[in-house]
Amino acid sequence: MGLLDLTDDSGGVVRDVCVVTLGGAVAAGVGDPRSQGWVTRVMARSARDDLRLTAYNLAVAGDTTAEVLARATTEAPARWAGHSERRLVVSTGLEDARTNLSIARHRLNLANVLDSATGDGIAAFVVGPAPTGENGVDDALERYAEAQADVCDRRGIPFVDCMSPLRRHDQWLTDVDTGAGLPGQAGYGLIAWLVLNNGWRSFLGLDG
Repeated sequence: MGLLDLTDDSGGVVRDVCVVTLGGAVAAGVGDPRSQGWVTRVMARSARDDLRLTAYNLAVAGDTTAEVLARATTEAPARWAGHSERRLVVSTGLEDARTNLSIARHRLNLANVLDSATGDGIAAFVVGPAPTGENGVDDALERYAEAQADVCDRRGIPFVDCMSPLRRHDQWLTDVDTGAGLPGQAGYGLIAWLVLNNGWRSFLGLDG
């Protein structure tokens, strides 16, 4: 048991789960008028009586996979300390595309983040980049998303594809057009739906 394990009214153990999210502007929820982004929406839908969920969103607008790798080793460990079950969510890609980081380096950075986490017994979950409505940027993001999917598939780590379902989604495109490439309230709701319906419950052990 972790330092924060509790028991419920019937004497059963309440699972103590700590989730750390790392990424850039989309993971941070930039542009959401309700200041929730997709991460807060997902965490709110994950509540259960037998789960004590502690969630830290350490995403920072502008962070590339290099910064994500650094935060995974310097900032995240203190948040996981003392918790029984540790989880890592990574959502990145836009900043790498904006800075023209090579696909090879992008793959390597993500692989290092995931390998470090799993080596320490931390379960990982990856949410792929979301389209911006700019064709040139989105063509690049498609390649980053494909690279991420491959990195995750090789490691048996769940990956949520946001590009395929959203790139031609009318509501999404209206949202990012208004937000200069970043989603608003409706767009973040769409990402949250994709996450919740693509392996999230299994990742948190909520299938039972």
